[in-house]
Amino acid sequence: MQVGIVETHEALARARAAGLDLVEVAPQSSPPVCRIMDYGKWKYAQSKKERKSKTRHHETELKEIRIKTPKIGEHDLGIKIAHAREFLERGDRVQFGLRFRGRELAHIDEGQKIFDQIKEALEDISKVEQAFRREGRRITMMLSPAAKKPTVKKPRAKVAATETPQPPAAQVQ
Repeated sequence: MQVGIVETHEALARARAAGLDLVEVAPQSSPPVCRIMDYGKWKYAQSKKERKSKTRHHETELKEIRIKTPKIGEHDLGIKIAHAREFLERGDRVQFGLRFRGRELAHIDEGQKIFDQIKEALEDISKVEQAFRREGRRITMMLSPAAKKPTVKKPRAKVAATETPQPPAAQVQ
């Protein structure tokens, strides 16, 4: 309930009579705005709300999945992809790293084929943040969670051109 402009001593007396606190809400306005309320209860509710919002907040992390050789088996690659899917669904970014040893370095295209497989398997929930990149004996690729697609609204039914809209009825007062 808004009371209007009241003297400070009168506002304090009203707050004491109600057993509540007089809290200054907007000190910069002229005249300053105050509210009669239970400040301790409000403070407790605010801290509870803040704690609840912190529990729902997920800090995005960068997860690295290492592939030791381009000669990785289908099943082993499937397991790595399943782990990456879990990380992406949780909202984390995933970096794949493939290391070449010895003569494997002559077949970089094999590593690129593996990364293409990974990209295809995870394209429904991820987007490529950093494409296939070579760094010495390693190649890396980074995926991040795809943005959620907005829901498509159904179009409204159109009014037939032959129908003429009726004017609204007059209001009687």
